Amino acid sequence: DEWNIKDAYVSKMNGERVIDFKKNNLHLVSYSIPVNKIVSNNELKKHLHSREDLPDAIPYITSYYKKNWGFCISENFKKSLNESKYKVVIDSSFKKGYMNYGECLIQGKSKKEIVFSTYICHPSMANNELSGIVVALALIDKIKKNKNYYSYRFLFLPETIGSIAYINKNLKKLKKNTLCGFILTCLGNISNFSYMPTRMGNTYTDKVILYCLNKYTKDFISYSFLERGSDERQFCSPLINLPFASIMKSKYKEYKEYHTSLDNMSFLNPKALDESLNILLKCIFVIENNSYLSTKIFCEPMLSKRNLYPSFGGALKSEKTKLIKNIIAYSDGSLDLIDLSNLFNVDYEEIYKISNLLIENKLLDKK
Repeated sequence: DEWNIKDAYVSKMNGERVIDFKKNNLHLVSYSIPVNKIVSNNELKKHLHSREDLPDAIPYITSYYKKNWGFCISENFKKSLNESKYKVVIDSSFKKGYMNYGECLIQGKSKKEIVFSTYICHPSMANNELSGIVVALALIDKIKKNKNYYSYRFLFLPETIGSIAYINKNLKKLKKNTLCGFILTCLGNISNFSYMPTRMGNTYTDKVILYCLNKYTKDFISYSFLERGSDERQFCSPLINLPFASIMKSKYKEYKEYHTSLDNMSFLNPKALDESLNILLKCIFVIENNSYLSTKIFCEPMLSKRNLYPSFGGALKSEKTKLIKNIIAYSDGSLDLIDLSNLFNVDYEEIYKISNLLIENKLLDKK
């Protein structure tokens, strides 16, 4: 059922509100049932949530699937509640309603899709929630200006129940068209990158992410799917088995501000958001331009007649010539540009540039 909340507070018997949902929506446990009664101090405290380890933070608590009610406050404030009785009011309702979600498709030449999914359900969570939305919108702005080979689909869903509902309505299309999938969350705090793989960790998405993190970032933390906690749980579940993985800054649950009022706008960092955007754009560049190469020539081709061999010696020219020869030597159709970049320890863009040159000279085919 759809939960609607108009007001919620705890007041002293003289009417003074001591906990007020309208001052901070984290004060109320999400999906709290309607309440209007006088309670004792002891009974009230059974319904209060705080964090002893973060005494100034208001925790974010939900009770989606079990009817209950509660309020969230800081541990320090909790100690000041010394009245014998309090009035509790929660003006909420449950009814048949709607699940709203957003979807954006940028059509490319191919029907194969790169899917980005982020969520829109955590109130007042800046890094855990808003950073994914911000980066998704920035990616849309960049991608729609390009001539793309692949199509790009962006999903803005309530976490868990939203992804389940979307999969239920679109599974056939997702199975047919999804080439790579990315969950966008926790992208805005100062930290090294974190990586959450697909269920088995051996998909094309994993290959692209690991390549870009290894080549373009400093140390990153690689987690096991056993430590999952976002919508990869749904997209990667066995009967769905889609290639969804995550690049994050600090992983959800791994930073102290997670799911508290401390995950606020001051916790977001513009540089971190920019770094997250750029690493995802690197992934997109790799996916857009990747291919498997096959030679068209028996034995080594004559490079000089194609102006691919230097007339005179020189360190820079000889390195380029060596790379040309190596690319041709390993172009047996089994290696893609990522494999060649790793094999030769040469930047992907350089491999891409040289491979195009060899294709133009009809020495290689790509698929």
